[in-house]
Amino acid sequence: MEYRLYNGECCMNSKGCCKRHNNKLNSYDYLCDIPESEQVTDYVEVQFKNTRKAYFLNSTKIPLVKGDVVAVESNPGHDIGTVTLTGKLVLLQMQKARIRPDAEVRRVYRKAKPADLEKYEEAKAKEHETMIRSRKIAEGLGLQMKIGDVEYQGDGNKAIFYYIADERVDFRQLIKDLAEAFHTRIEMKQIGARQEAGRIGGIGPCGRELCCSGWVSSFVSVSTGAARLQDISLNPQKLAGQCAKLKCCLNYEVDDYMEAQRKFPAREIPLETRDSTYYHFKTDVFGNQMSYSTDKNFAANIVNITAERAYEIIGMNKKGHKPITLHSDENENKNSKDQHDILGESLNRFDHLKRNKNKKFFPNNNNNSSNNNK
Repeated sequence: MEYRLYNGECCMNSKGCCKRHNNKLNSYDYLCDIPESEQVTDYVEVQFKNTRKAYFLNSTKIPLVKGDVVAVESNPGHDIGTVTLTGKLVLLQMQKARIRPDAEVRRVYRKAKPADLEKYEEAKAKEHETMIRSRKIAEGLGLQMKIGDVEYQGDGNKAIFYYIADERVDFRQLIKDLAEAFHTRIEMKQIGARQEAGRIGGIGPCGRELCCSGWVSSFVSVSTGAARLQDISLNPQKLAGQCAKLKCCLNYEVDDYMEAQRKFPAREIPLETRDSTYYHFKTDVFGNQMSYSTDKNFAANIVNITAERAYEIIGMNKKGHKPITLHSDENENKNSKDQHDILGESLNRFDHLKRNKNKKFFPNNNNNSSNNNK
């Protein structure tokens, strides 16, 4: 049996297709144990630095499995990456990435040699120092941009600078200065704030690794409407993540809330009683409770009722009828018969004790009064 290392984990599968990888771009190969799926295509998926992956043609029929480090065609020179997918599932991933079958795909040169890996490690070791120095060069040119990450090609012939900027930046002079400083080909790529947070990483307010750096590979726009649907306070400091944008996790439960809120009446419909008009204040989806207030803008005389009772009152209002209160008639009769204080105890619970005390201390009160009269 052959052992392979993939992102620090030992893989004992003879084909190298481990069941689990700590990799946010990893695709679970559920066809890895089927021999027929390996012979369907010569395309392989290769990943670089856990932030990007591409598809290459294994035209020379090199026996490749998941976890192999390969040298692939690049412009210029070659790049070093890790094979993350082989077989039939590669075609499905290419279809998902909208890569046409007739598109020009670069080739896999060979499995990485020790000399290739040594040069690759030397190039990677320069990335952090290059990023710090490039920031100083951009600051010296007065450019309103921030270089968040640098990625060297496997052979060191090209460096990709990832930056964020609010406005369009003219970095023609910057490219000249960077090429002169680092003696390599320069490529600039603009990314968003979420992509930058995913590259840098960090710990979120929940105490766990940021989703964008842990497992989220495609970003979906997040709006404040997601917070409103979940009745979350619209506090920018609490809704914003490490990237100063709305948290991606606001979208995780929106669909469940939308499905649950279909059981509740529309919030815009007021409820009318004989005494007042009540407006929607908030909804407890899990408790099946709706809170209504007599004022539109702030909480006043809050009343909690179920969704069924709200539908019942809306139906009564449509027919021209108005209930006495928002509570049902059974609750009204119950409250009138048994009055309780704020602690939930009866207000007349001590009356029988007072009568017993009077009998104990004045047992012959009536007889004494009659004897005195005599």
